[in-house]
Amino acid sequence: MSDAPALVCTGITKRFGSNTALDDASLRVEVAQIHALVGENGAGKSTLLGIVSGLLQPDAGTCSVFGTTANFSSPLDAVAAGIGVVHQHFLLADALTVAENVALGIRASPLGLRFDRRTAEKHVAELAQQTGLAIDPAARVADLPVGLRQRVEILKALGRGAKILLLDEPTAVLAPPEVATLFETLRGLRAAGRTIVVVTHKLDEVFALASATTVLRRGKTVFSGMLSDLTPATLAEKMIGRALPTTPVATQSVSPNTAPVLSVRNLRLPGVLDIDQLEIRPGEILGIAGVEGNGQEELAAAIAGTLPHPLDSSAAIDMRSQPLAALSVKSRSDAGLAYIPSDRHHEGLVLDFSLSENLFARKQLTRNFASVAILDHAAMTSRGAELLRDYGAVPPEPDLPARSLSGGNQQKVVIARELSCAPALIVACNPTRGLDVGATGDVHQRLLTAAREQQAGVLLISSDLDEILLLSDRVSVLYRGKIKEVGPRGVAKEAVGRAMVGA
Repeated sequence: MSDAPALVCTGITKRFGSNTALDDASLRVEVAQIHALVGENGAGKSTLLGIVSGLLQPDAGTCSVFGTTANFSSPLDAVAAGIGVVHQHFLLADALTVAENVALGIRASPLGLRFDRRTAEKHVAELAQQTGLAIDPAARVADLPVGLRQRVEILKALGRGAKILLLDEPTAVLAPPEVATLFETLRGLRAAGRTIVVVTHKLDEVFALASATTVLRRGKTVFSGMLSDLTPATLAEKMIGRALPTTPVATQSVSPNTAPVLSVRNLRLPGVLDIDQLEIRPGEILGIAGVEGNGQEELAAAIAGTLPHPLDSSAAIDMRSQPLAALSVKSRSDAGLAYIPSDRHHEGLVLDFSLSENLFARKQLTRNFASVAILDHAAMTSRGAELLRDYGAVPPEPDLPARSLSGGNQQKVVIARELSCAPALIVACNPTRGLDVGATGDVHQRLLTAAREQQAGVLLISSDLDEILLLSDRVSVLYRGKIKEVGPRGVAKEAVGRAMVGA
């Protein structure tokens, strides 16, 4: 028993209607190992995690935990077997404290039958000290930055006795310093004997953190072994089934005398934004780096028209010399503005709508898809299928609800909607978050094509510093709501990193 692997899954098959998400897939994870589960968007990673965590039941196949056959009928069974999950989209009650969130769902615990706040906070403080996850047990979750919220999720799992931690895209919303802290934490947990399975698309993180990997492609396990036998290039090839294409980046020369496609003046929100001037010219990609929470989302929302706060009367946001302040979100879209929001679930999609309905949101009543205000569903379905295939969304079935797709494929739907109409201005917030290496390269190429060939202006806001440095013609940093231009393409990564922390 002591020599048994921590987790073994064999012959796992799972179907959703006509879609086979997993096809005889397998996974083997050793005790006290950090194991990376990788693959393209829609390869079946989240489905496999769902089966291991008891959220889903397989149509065929078996799993065992520490040598004992596991037939989980619910997540509670998985928790009882020592499995804990940290989801990509945190499942926390924002109005409650850290201790209250950790206590939720614990049946038999040191907390007793009745909730005792003092005992709960003491329990969480002790757990935090044991694991190195320092946090204030009395802090309200809504007041915590994203990195600390993730700690709460990990503490929740550990507080329920997790010996195997499953983490789904754990760095997707973290800044570089927070990623380093998370990796240090995970290495400490491994040293203490816990087993960790990490789902990620970032190959540099795979090699920095894990010792072994399993690769899924189209629902099948195509590789399982040690990372020492691979390079990032060979791992990427196994993930996408072909050599990873390079993204050629041509330097763009933009005349300062060209009229800007976007002009922002005196954009101020007390305690959030304090921007005197920001301009983007046609064909130019302006990259804005920064630790999340420094005003990036508010800047994008102000331009896109989704900001819930009124702007100061002196603020001016013009697109091709047209004031945007009085225009609705739809009118801004009709005028040529494309907006890829950072949060695809709350801003980018209506999850219960079909893919075709999401693809043509704000465009339904155009002559292409309606006649006398009656929707032409056949036209929407036909064009939707074309776009889904063109942008690589899996499965390319326009009648499916958006909720049924993986996070990465949902992102492809958002990008297809926004970039397929030849926009004049693209506001892209973390456009490749959750995308695999192949899809990331495709999005990069589409942004470059929009700028270089269609002369669109691109405002690229990203927490991925490598993405900013790769694509941007000019690099700026947003720090505590203020814009600081760092330099043109080729600026040193260290210089941008220093500006990100206010140096």
